[in-house]
Amino acid sequence: MSLFKEWNKLIGGQTQATIDKFWEEYATTEQRIYQDVLANYPAKPAGVIGDLIKKYEARPAIFMGFLDGINTSLTAPLDLEPMDETTEIELDIVWEKLLFNMFKADADYLYGLEEWKNIVTEERYKEIYDEFRRSRTVRVEKKPGRNDPCPCGSGKKYKNCCGKNA
Repeated sequence: MSLFKEWNKLIGGQTQATIDKFWEEYATTEQRIYQDVLANYPAKPAGVIGDLIKKYEARPAIFMGFLDGINTSLTAPLDLEPMDETTEIELDIVWEKLLFNMFKADADYLYGLEEWKNIVTEERYKEIYDEFRRSRTVRVEKKPGRNDPCPCGSGKKYKNCCGKNA
């Protein structure tokens, strides 16, 4: 089974009893990886997945979760599906996009890392945060009708979404 399938099976198999322990393991591992990746900026993280798993003391499926998460912040997204522990990777990270995506994921344990200070200035950090906040603002020129699609993009009718309490 590919590591990506293992990751999807792991994340999809969580229950109320296991979810907290799972997220604690995932967040701790992800934070450890990002601290190293950010500390070594501007180097591109690279290597054989199995070696990287050992380096970061990660479960293989959890490391794949890291790759799944960072994939949208790469110049060229990876094809995760066929990857296994023998696959060689190089992560060409778009750093500012990565920070933006961390804000988007509400991952304060990642966007709050001290290592960001070596990558973006405090001013640029605030600009990226402001860009993120503006991206979440829904601008409506005219109030939608009850049966119109909701402007937030949910696909629901306005009356069953943002207009429910209006």
